[in-house]
Order: sequence, then C-alpha cells, then structure tokens
Amino acid sequence: AQVVESGGGLVQVGGSLRLSCAVSGINLNFYTMKWFRQAPGKERELVASHTNAPYSSVPWMTNYADSVKGRFTISRDNHKSTVYLQMNSLKEDDTATYYCNAHGMRAAAGRDYWGPGTQVTVSS
Repeated sequence: AQVVESGGGLVQVGGSLRLSCAVSGINLNFYTMKWFRQAPGKERELVASHTNAPYSSVPWMTNYADSVKGRFTISRDNHKSTVYLQMNSLKEDDTATYYCNAHGMRAAAGRDYWGPGTQVTVSS
C-alpha cells in the first residue's frame, strides 16, 4: 500500500488549507482513516479520524481533537481512494507536519499504513 499526503504549505493566521491523502493498494472500506500531526519537540497527536461502518445505522463516524473541533473537517472519497482534511481558521499552534494513517478494521485488522507527511506552517 502507498499513502501520500499533499496540500501543505505556508498560510497566514485565519487562513485555510485542504490536505489530501491519496491511498493506493488497499480497499479503504476496511480502514479507519486518520490525520495526525507532530510539531517540533512535541509528540505526534491524533487530529481527526473517519470510520466507515457500512452495516450500522450510522454509516460513518468522525472524531476530532478538542483543539480543532469546529475548524477542521475530515472527509473521504472511497471511490477516489482519497481522504481530505479541510482546515479553516488556522492558528499558529496548527503548525506541524501532518500525517495520514490508514488503520485496518475488520478484515484488515492489524494493518497500519503511514504517509511521509506534509508540512503546514501558519504564520502571523
């Protein structure tokens, strides 16, 4: 499997960016997709996750870190094998390298794939 992030860059405080995560070689229906970030000198933290639950009454679920709730939105297009992270109202504290993770569920349990990361820098 291959996971590749894109869309990072330099943006001013209050601006927006949309990150993309292109995945190949796996069926995203069996994976929870997550965005993590890591700032210099800090631990990697979970920013957002998107879980498919096709057999439940709620076909998908999302979760967000408290620090990004209301500002970030995770979404996916399984047909395009792409996951997105829309980031609005960016703050300097959002500066980090952002990583996409495919975490195996059900038939793919135990499998984890990571991208190399994309840098997001928010400046005033």
